[in-house]
Amino acid sequence: MSFLDMQQVSFTYPGRTAVVQRVDWRIEQGQFHCLVGRSGCGKTTLLKLAAGLLQPSEGRITLHGEPLAPPGPQLGFVFQAPTLLEWHTVLDNVLLPLSLRHPPTPQEVARAQQLLALMGLSALERHYPRHLSGGQQSRVAIARALVGEPAMLLLDEPFAALDAITREELQDDLLALCRLRQTTVFFVTHDIAEAVYLADRVAVMDRGRIRHDLEVELPRPRGRQIRYSPAFNALCAQLRAAMDGGAP
Repeated sequence: MSFLDMQQVSFTYPGRTAVVQRVDWRIEQGQFHCLVGRSGCGKTTLLKLAAGLLQPSEGRITLHGEPLAPPGPQLGFVFQAPTLLEWHTVLDNVLLPLSLRHPPTPQEVARAQQLLALMGLSALERHYPRHLSGGQQSRVAIARALVGEPAMLLLDEPFAALDAITREELQDDLLALCRLRQTTVFFVTHDIAEAVYLADRVAVMDRGRIRHDLEVELPRPRGRQIRYSPAFNALCAQLRAAMDGGAP
């Protein structure tokens, strides 16, 4: 049984043609899946369907074999912008998903502090978002998404606005944290190299359909040297060909 299973999933916004069309896609527990495609191809809509933020017009989505429930603590989200609360400290921003349900326990505060330590932000836990760089704000957003120990993490192009070096550092941080907690990940990006570096599998979406699905057979843990290897470049070229509509 797959962890997340989409069967013939379609979605249509009112007054528009189908944005997602008959998608079959499965994510196994503990795997890191990336979805790539051009702007407007339906990537973010499919992510929202996987999160339970939208309901399919047709088809079925199950989590652990059960119909997907509305968003809850079993899912963590990281969006394109960090969306931190400016009047909250870094630590309070990380604790926010828990604070909305109950006063955080000492154990939960300790967990948040541990996540900040793993992100290299321990010294900034009493600072406010305005004091942080873009990369630091993104790290806080990832820690916030993981503080509830979700079974699945969903990310929508979270590093798109960052410079190349910061982006690579955050990719490494994300991989390390998800490996430590065996978190299942659904990551949307338009960056082919980012997808190949992060993922166990990459799917290519075009005009609402999954056009290609590629297993990334690169060793883990991954480091900087992999980005320049022939195998890495070959996988990137294969995905680019699939995105261009040619033979992958």
